[in-house]
Amino acid sequence: MPELPEVEAARRAIEENCLGKKIKRVIIADDTKVIDGISPSDFQNSILGKTIVSARRKGKNLWLELDSPPFPSFQFGMAGAIYIKGVAVTKYKRSAVKDSEEWPSKYSKFFVELDDGLELSFTDKRRFAKVRLLANPTSVRPISELGPDALLEPMTVEEFAESFAKKKITIKPLLLDQGFISGIGNWIADEVLYQARIHPLQTASSLSKEQCEALHTSIKEVIEKAVEVDADSSQFPSNWIFHDREKKPGKAFVDGKKIDFITAGGRTTAYVPELQKLSGKDAEKAAKVRPGKRCVKSKEDEQESEKEDESAKPKKGQKPRGVRGKKPAPKKKTEDSDEEDDDADADGGDDSEAEEKIVKTRGRGTKPALKRKPEEKPTSQVGKKPKGRKS
Repeated sequence: MPELPEVEAARRAIEENCLGKKIKRVIIADDTKVIDGISPSDFQNSILGKTIVSARRKGKNLWLELDSPPFPSFQFGMAGAIYIKGVAVTKYKRSAVKDSEEWPSKYSKFFVELDDGLELSFTDKRRFAKVRLLANPTSVRPISELGPDALLEPMTVEEFAESFAKKKITIKPLLLDQGFISGIGNWIADEVLYQARIHPLQTASSLSKEQCEALHTSIKEVIEKAVEVDADSSQFPSNWIFHDREKKPGKAFVDGKKIDFITAGGRTTAYVPELQKLSGKDAEKAAKVRPGKRCVKSKEDEQESEKEDESAKPKKGQKPRGVRGKKPAPKKKTEDSDEEDDDADADGGDDSEAEEKIVKTRGRGTKPALKRKPEEKPTSQVGKKPKGRKS
């Protein structure tokens, strides 16, 4: 799933290749789920002949400033991606378009050809992104509701600690709340908590000054490093949990230490129990909970945190699969929310599959129930030399 580094890589690629060029051809997909609030013909007519002046970003949202409004705005969702023909935008997902490949892709939602022949496309295979045409993107939702950008508008350590002191929810959901800090998604949250040696279910208000400082540092270092290498995960430092967070439970290790998987804030979460330990009242509470229920969110999380996406919530009338016990309380959906867990495979499956999936705790032995016929019986260390990884 695109997070701040991936969207920033796209913004920089546009800035380096498209500024000062006039739009001479436009193709907008007839897809009302993605193209939000405007017909394809009106969208096309509004930007045809305009010149791209700059590319801007806040959090995981990007927009193109033209020589006059309105401006195209992109909310990347789960699988949104910018492609520029002939330019490798980012290696996070395949982005160099070959001559032999279909172009523009059948998944293209926004396509423009510039006056020098350069072609740019925004694609979305899963149709959870939003493409809008806005007079002032920063003045309306979702961008107007975003918290400070984690790269461009970092809090001071003092502001960071003060804001945590007021939050009674666990730290992972807070980091995913785009209204608190914008741009941090699931993999970044796991990484910065690991680097800071903080348990994902530690209550934010219980963090010590030293922990706040460590987390502040790890957010800065992880994001800056990921942006520096244009989100090319093969160049991420070898001591990052990122490289092993998608391996199967029992086979995931970082620096020789076992990675465990729980659910925090409705998201599959990777952490290292040996290094990321609960403390204080959180540790006492966890000791009283049966191991099989450690992934259940607290009532405070349900009430106060806003999910980064809607993937953990089954659709109305749909029963959760492979999950026992009570249904989770409904959660408020934010405009900047992504619709599906980023641990899902973004490169396969259709939209119905994407909408049906829910987040499951990994490594707990729970498997999704299968429908059977009635007669059947259920038989902050950044900078080590990176190691190679498929991106």
